[in-house]
Amino acid sequence: MSWPPEITVAAIVTRNDTFLMVEEIEHGELVINQPAGHLEPNETLVEAMMREVLEETSYLTRPEAIVGLYQFQAPEGGPLYFRVCYLARVIEKTHQALDPDIQAVLWLSQKEIMARKHRSPLVARCLQDYQTGQRIPLEHSAWVPS
Repeated sequence: MSWPPEITVAAIVTRNDTFLMVEEIEHGELVINQPAGHLEPNETLVEAMMREVLEETSYLTRPEAIVGLYQFQAPEGGPLYFRVCYLARVIEKTHQALDPDIQAVLWLSQKEIMARKHRSPLVARCLQDYQTGQRIPLEHSAWVPS
């Protein structure tokens, strides 16, 4: 196990019963993930989530709640990840260039998501928690929208 854990953020963004997802290449395979990435120095968790969604999808978003907090140990002694997954809504589509690691930006149904290979087990877990209505109000986090 690596220590300290790598802190990551992810976003569940919905539109008409579909979810905003990205396609990436992981270990030579095409996989899907929620827009997600690492917390950078001098950045809040919310700022990281908004930046990652923008960089990976070109959508400007605003957080509405936290869906959950997750821990995942990568196989074979890989990194330990601590993920904060947000529920976010689209504010606008921008002309931001996509991160070069992103193969495609997709709006997929839950059934389509479950039929695809995921980057990690956290993809399905975050989606499941969202579907069951799990929400932590932003008021319980370090960032409260004004």
